[in-house]
Amino acid sequence: MSTRVVRRKPRTPSLRAQSYVYNDAISKGDRPIKSLLGGKIKKTGGRNCYGRITVRHRGGGAFQKYRIIDFNRFEKNLFGKVVSIQYDPNRNVPIALVVYSNGIKKYLLLAEGISVGSTVIASETADVSVGNALPLKCIPDGFAIHNIEVRPGSGGKMVRSAGASAQIVAKEGEYVTIKMPSGEIRLLHQNCWATVGALANAGYKNESIGKAGRNRWRGKRPSVRGMAMNPIDHPHGGGEGRSKSGSHPVSPWGKCAKGTKTRMRKSRFIIRRRNSV
Repeated sequence: MSTRVVRRKPRTPSLRAQSYVYNDAISKGDRPIKSLLGGKIKKTGGRNCYGRITVRHRGGGAFQKYRIIDFNRFEKNLFGKVVSIQYDPNRNVPIALVVYSNGIKKYLLLAEGISVGSTVIASETADVSVGNALPLKCIPDGFAIHNIEVRPGSGGKMVRSAGASAQIVAKEGEYVTIKMPSGEIRLLHQNCWATVGALANAGYKNESIGKAGRNRWRGKRPSVRGMAMNPIDHPHGGGEGRSKSGSHPVSPWGKCAKGTKTRMRKSRFIIRRRNSV
């Protein structure tokens, strides 16, 4: 499988700076499996049940149908064959359609190195190879992993975005030390399951949107800078000409916007925070 960033021909001003990731592994013409679709994504426009905007800059966007991903790897001790690789509009990682030996079909996140015809399995006795899922206690130190459970049996919650992978650093007692993609080092129980390898589509971060309309397709509405507003609308607003005012950047409601710790309490499972020196 190979991915590359393709630049558009500058036929219009908006295409001049636009680029996208081309993945030649995605199967052409394959439609999503109806039994693995969860219906259309409900659009809220960032509003709560009272109609008030609680998350700004959301709204519109193309209609999407949710693909049901098997984050838990329910089919244990059964070999599955990758029969198709498909695009998922709800995430930046392609998904693999796997047919298990008992005939059950599941969608899995595509790991780098997996292609059509590859075989995967979730088992405590499986080989430590890309795409296989095992408990953390069965994976040697130094291996890259993704789709990691926070608690045993909870299903994969962490490291699920394009190109991401965590690393097993050490094992001591019932806990395994994991280095997260953010640089955070934390402890997880040895019975938590994870999938071996890094996720595909690592070139996703190199895409250039190129025009505002492409963000609108994704449901992102325009964002106005605070400095461009009046003082009544934003703490950064006002002043004769451009003015930083020397104060720390804040939200429209006066809360510190950069560098403020948001964790309510310390966790004994986090050995080093991502922003510690």
